[in-house]
Amino acid sequence: MGQIITLTTDFGQSDYDAGVLSGVIWRIAPEARVIDLSHEIPRHAVLQASLLLGRCTPYFPYGTIHVVVVDPGVGTERRGLAARLGGQWFVGPDNGLLTQMWQRARAEQLPVEIVHLTNPRYWLESVSAIFHGRDIFAPVAAHLAAGLPLSELGPPVSDPILIHIPQPERSSTGWRGTILHVDAFGNLSTNLERRHFPSSRSVEIRLAEARIRGLVPTFGEGQPGEPVALFDSSGMLSICVVNGNAAARLGVQIGDPLEVHFGE
Repeated sequence: MGQIITLTTDFGQSDYDAGVLSGVIWRIAPEARVIDLSHEIPRHAVLQASLLLGRCTPYFPYGTIHVVVVDPGVGTERRGLAARLGGQWFVGPDNGLLTQMWQRARAEQLPVEIVHLTNPRYWLESVSAIFHGRDIFAPVAAHLAAGLPLSELGPPVSDPILIHIPQPERSSTGWRGTILHVDAFGNLSTNLERRHFPSSRSVEIRLAEARIRGLVPTFGEGQPGEPVALFDSSGMLSICVVNGNAAARLGVQIGDPLEVHFGE
């Protein structure tokens, strides 16, 4: 059975860009199993791609290779990287995409190995300055799937670019958090986790003009059209509108703050 290679980009699906990555991979590693994880990352949203990797990669088998192309700096002096972080492999630009996985690997003391992609032997013969996903990252992933050692791709890197991921802050009555992600339904995912909520205390969540009292276990426990707070499938606090779009209803976007207040 072939190696799994996932693809995550901000290309969308209206053009050929996302599909051609698979073609390049299969020319080099025809047994590879390619999975389109997402091609709908918001344009140039490196943070969103890093968060997606953090959520999704634990569900993939050991040795999975993840190609991530959210690359607003393509063609500049930014480095291309290939990395082994724990039991997963990553290929993409050095612009902060690896932040969440790097931090997790270091915190859990997992093996970390990163190289700068400098060996053109493992790229396509002709490299476009504006499509490194096709001409460098996809072929590199295919060669890794075929068994190429990471060290053949270039020299080691110890200082990958890391981006700031907002963390919750304590307040006198609870927490201050941030909206990190808006999904296709308009649900608002925050940087607050289940562990931040004492089970024995009442809670009020303040976001824009909304005041949400208490948490519900699932969407069906709320009233249609009304905002509710719950823990999503990754254990993160999310604000949703039952049968609606919370982002549109509340006028909220990524980066907006929220407050969590605990009662007795």
